[in-house]
Amino acid sequence: MRFVDTPEEMRITLARVGASTHVATVTGELDLYTAPTLRERLWALAEDGSGTVIVDLSGVSFIDSTALGVLAATAKLLRRHGEELVVATDDPRLVRLLEVTGLRGLLSVERTLAEAVERIVGDGAH
Repeated sequence: MRFVDTPEEMRITLARVGASTHVATVTGELDLYTAPTLRERLWALAEDGSGTVIVDLSGVSFIDSTALGVLAATAKLLRRHGEELVVATDDPRLVRLLEVTGLRGLLSVERTLAEAVERIVGDGAH
């Protein structure tokens, strides 16, 4: 019997924290196949201009350039509404990837979801 590795399924859980902060907790792999779903879910939060979006990537095992493009486009859309995209991850590889691609200039990075929520909701600005 032969076992074949199958890609890990991506899941997105959405929540609202405070009056105007959305949290999208993402698990699994973010790639060419899952990026359209990621874009659809994040843009639904970003397009109405109703607040900051925190994307918790601590459960993401893989991310490719297509998914990074979704994060960049979402960050730009949020900026147009005066809001921001915050990524929560403590994975040094992902943090480095965000740095070398220049995405750190478009979005903020916090080590944990708790730190991201504290910074956004705890400061009273949102």
